[in-house]
Amino acid sequence: MQIKIQRWLFSLLIIGALFVGGCGSSPAANSTPTNPASGESISLSASGSPPAAVAASSQFSNLPRLQGKATVVMTVKGAPITIELDGTNAPITAGNFVDLVQKGVYDGLVFHRVVREPQPFVVQGGDPQGKDPKFPASRLGTGGFIDPKTSVERRIPLEIKAKGAPNPTYSQTLEQAGIAQKPVLMHSRGAVAMARSPSPDSASSQFYFTLTDAPFLDGSYAVFGYVKQGMDVIDKIQAGDRIDKATVTQGLENFKAVN
Repeated sequence: MQIKIQRWLFSLLIIGALFVGGCGSSPAANSTPTNPASGESISLSASGSPPAAVAASSQFSNLPRLQGKATVVMTVKGAPITIELDGTNAPITAGNFVDLVQKGVYDGLVFHRVVREPQPFVVQGGDPQGKDPKFPASRLGTGGFIDPKTSVERRIPLEIKAKGAPNPTYSQTLEQAGIAQKPVLMHSRGAVAMARSPSPDSASSQFYFTLTDAPFLDGSYAVFGYVKQGMDVIDKIQAGDRIDKATVTQGLENFKAVN
């Protein structure tokens, strides 16, 4: 019983760390997400049915997409990490990541959060403020990508596709949507997912690698790919280490940028 309680408390702590480590808590710049705590109804369909797909397509038409697979190679201290992105099951989330890689947003950014104790959890980075070596480390984890076209932070919707569903569920967790099925993309070791604040549509540029299986995150955070090679590199990353460079090496033909 004591072990179960300790695991439960640890799960709460690390989920909270993802909330804090996501984007700031201010309202999304390009959408108006419903706060789950408010109890308000959400207009998108909870079942992942065609009406949800139509709403998502129109509401988020200003966001880049990945329609299929793509490969990104990220180097840290000269060592490569190969990531396969799944735009089939997470088109907006994977498309956003490809777009930021193409723009060079991740080059030189710091990994500001590394959680290995009391047990392995995540390595998190992607805050653009971390490109400045003089930026206070205590404030890292609060920033997102500022779109130069709009001068505001780009936010993307929470996007999770349940097994057997024709389309992803948007702007709510699977639990909030009343969906009992597990997601197609799960938090196994080596998953790549987006960090966010408590608001579901608050992810921007911050992402994390899972250091171990984390099933308690499934259905609540958007996984969009997996590490295919280089987990040994990730296992050695320390807080303060920087991304040398990130490059799309395959699948760019599947990427649809914003016009």
